[in-house]
Amino acid sequence: MLSYSRSLLSRTIKRKTKNKTKTKLKTKRNVSRKQDSIATNTNLEHNEEEGFNLKSSAPSHSHGVQPLGNLYFNPGSINSRNTGLGNLQILSDELVLEILGLLEGTHLGVLATVSKSFYVFTSHEPLWRNLVLDNVEGRFLYNRSWKVTYISTFYPSFDVSRSSRFSGLRVRDFYSDYLFQSWLCANLEMKPEWLERDNIIRKRGISVDDFVTDFEEPNKPVLLEGCMDNWDALGKWDRDYLVDLCGDAQFAVGPVKMRLEDYFSYSDQVKEERPLYLFDPKFAEKNPTLGSEYEVPVYFREDLFSVLGNERPDYRWIIIGPAGSGSSFHIDPNSTSAWNAVIRGSKKWVLFPPDVVPPGVHPSPDGAEVACPVSIIEWFMNFYGATKDWKKRPIECICKAGEVIFVPNGWWHLVINLEESVAITQNYVSRRNLLNVLDFLKKPNASELVSGTRDRINLHEKFKNAIEASFPGTIDALSLKAEQKKTSFWDSVTDSKVGAFKFSFN
Repeated sequence: MLSYSRSLLSRTIKRKTKNKTKTKLKTKRNVSRKQDSIATNTNLEHNEEEGFNLKSSAPSHSHGVQPLGNLYFNPGSINSRNTGLGNLQILSDELVLEILGLLEGTHLGVLATVSKSFYVFTSHEPLWRNLVLDNVEGRFLYNRSWKVTYISTFYPSFDVSRSSRFSGLRVRDFYSDYLFQSWLCANLEMKPEWLERDNIIRKRGISVDDFVTDFEEPNKPVLLEGCMDNWDALGKWDRDYLVDLCGDAQFAVGPVKMRLEDYFSYSDQVKEERPLYLFDPKFAEKNPTLGSEYEVPVYFREDLFSVLGNERPDYRWIIIGPAGSGSSFHIDPNSTSAWNAVIRGSKKWVLFPPDVVPPGVHPSPDGAEVACPVSIIEWFMNFYGATKDWKKRPIECICKAGEVIFVPNGWWHLVINLEESVAITQNYVSRRNLLNVLDFLKKPNASELVSGTRDRINLHEKFKNAIEASFPGTIDALSLKAEQKKTSFWDSVTDSKVGAFKFSFN
């Protein structure tokens, strides 16, 4: 068995933090040259020492792209990536792709005939995915790949079913870390050690008072068991039921809308590093039955944003996605807390407290943007291991069907579906979090940070006035309590220092 080393780039992608849903992410990828060396054989089987394991259904790279490290194990080889790009070979792979991202589909098709190198670059699936998602109007059906989907959607007279040109031309001696890692992240299984750690507190049947005292007030995550047992959704919401119930209703899937039947067809076929995630805030309005078949757990029923009525920001979502889909590191919008209930499937959670920025994540100073790895799998590959040596290690768990996780405000969290999953999540404001939310809503750059409503600038004033009208004196009482708590803490600190002070000339 021939093995060789493979260099992996740590790629990052910028996104706005104001969107709860993961709509369009900026395609610009800021690449650092931190490399992670692993090994593989010529059939791309996993290397036992490193423990990386490809999915059983994983095909070899459709165009034969290899990691750049392999070039050094093939003396005399010339990287066809460079010869085929001509003068453009001095550009990084990500810059080449960014330029190609400015072209239309027909131009990409013409450019693919220039050289084998351009053929490989113009076949990069995210280019075609963006073309479909940016230009489609109305219904579309995913068909085998994004390139085929583009052609069948915008050129329906072309019979893609009989064409062999989409099988993929394999190019010899083409080396690219960037393109290879995109393929690798789409086809890599979660390593067992990424799933082993489970250090979240689990509770069943605790009282609301205990939840508030032990978790909501100290702002600590907890996994709650048993509080979904009476949900109709838990016994009903399988694929067939949801498809029959929702019919032609269109649900938000990234920047487009899809019927559930079409989305499931997509999720069955797709193999990409960032699968589209169904994340819809209006599901209960689109189908009231969906909203009636679950109820808010008793711990989260104090929801002060409800005083705004129909003007409240988006606050609840149905979430559906295949294995590998999920949400990269983010903090929930508007400084709210959240709960997430798994109805089908299972999810891996990684959470960091507000004062700990996860490795590989780089928020802008004003918090409006976050640069993070392109895919969730990439974060696990390049950064998860570093958390083992941190003093403040993340809270981790696997949340299964019938379980609810409480996500306190300000906590960074990443979620990846370990199998096809269906969940409900809601963001809420209670008295324990009201002052934080009001402070967040009145920030100078509220127009960039606030999400879920069109009237971002005026949300603070509207919310504050509505609270004072519905619950007179609440804000003042909470402010006084917070001030007393600060004073009490400062007194305890100064008293301890006075008691420990000694003065001597000896």
